[in-house]
Amino acid sequence: MLSNYYIGEILGIKDANIIKIEHDDKIGSLHIYFELERNIYECPRCKELTMEVHDYRWQEIKGPPIGHIKLLLHYHKRRYGCPHCGKRFYEPNNFVPRYHRMTYSLEAFILEELHSNHAVKSIANRCNVSVFTINRIFDFISLPKAKLPRVLSIDEFRGNTGGEKFQCILADPKNHKVVDILPGRTSHYLTEYFRSFSKKEREKVEIVIMDMTRYYKNIVECYFPNAMIVADKFHYTRLVYWAFDKVRKEVQKSLHPQRRKYFKRSKSLLWKHRSKLNQEELDAVEVMLSISPKLSNAYLLKERFLEFLAAEDVSEAKKRLGFWFALADSCGLQEFYTCRETLFEWLTPVLNSFKTPYTNGFTEGCNNKIKVLKRNAYGYRNYHRFRSRILYMFAA
Repeated sequence: MLSNYYIGEILGIKDANIIKIEHDDKIGSLHIYFELERNIYECPRCKELTMEVHDYRWQEIKGPPIGHIKLLLHYHKRRYGCPHCGKRFYEPNNFVPRYHRMTYSLEAFILEELHSNHAVKSIANRCNVSVFTINRIFDFISLPKAKLPRVLSIDEFRGNTGGEKFQCILADPKNHKVVDILPGRTSHYLTEYFRSFSKKEREKVEIVIMDMTRYYKNIVECYFPNAMIVADKFHYTRLVYWAFDKVRKEVQKSLHPQRRKYFKRSKSLLWKHRSKLNQEELDAVEVMLSISPKLSNAYLLKERFLEFLAAEDVSEAKKRLGFWFALADSCGLQEFYTCRETLFEWLTPVLNSFKTPYTNGFTEGCNNKIKVLKRNAYGYRNYHRFRSRILYMFAA
């Protein structure tokens, strides 16, 4: 009874009678032999009713795996014979398409697995089918045409596919959706893509979030006239940390090997926000800063920048950033002067980041999942399949 329930409710095979069940420990497979209940059917030729069985045939069908156990269904298939016109036909069923050797439930299982970041080969091995079969099923999926969201995020990731090293990802950070994946990150691909949307659609975009790539800004200004350009907080904060770390490494190189090793091991204390340090950690930081006035100045600039990030509104942020600019101009550190020039060039998009709660955080999270997908598959040569897999993975 339990076997009949499993095959009927879980595998979707109605009115099945189990003949026997075998388990093959060598290859880790489960074999279920069954047949459907005998019934009265209409002849497809003359439309007369018949329940006369002409013969039986065994058909091996692949079902969805049970954990790591491969499932093989052995279907004792009846062929009916019409006594009125002589037509022979197989009994209809609801679990396997005609001329197929896998159940509907296995196809559904494969499509569900493709929502994950597992490699196609891994899914094929688990489902006891070929990679070609997985790709054939996946190629039948029709993905909807992308629509531009109200809030658009632009970023890139290293995909190494279709002859391009980097691909561009467009996302909707408000609704947590991936909009599309472009073949490359250059202005040519972005321009060609945004041109495919009407002016009316592009005018509906209100906010565009990006890293500080100049041609991204130029393209957005051209194609999204109503959009507010926002510099992503993570990316411009990283500039300050990079400048600070260059100073730290320079000071570290000038030290005795023993002290150099201590500096390297304790660098996380210098990166950490001062307010989050305990007394013991504060003492350790003070010892390191006392070694070099240059490092002490760089640390002060880093801390003041974190105070700027904590501003509650645009007005306060503007004041604190102005103070930080003055500090960077007078510190005598080339690393921070270069950083100050970049931030000043992007002043309006940087301050705009305090007008909206949206960042590229969701997009960066997507990039990490894409990296896992790519690593599991040992890379993708075909851009179109890579794009489709990413969009399908995030459509779940």
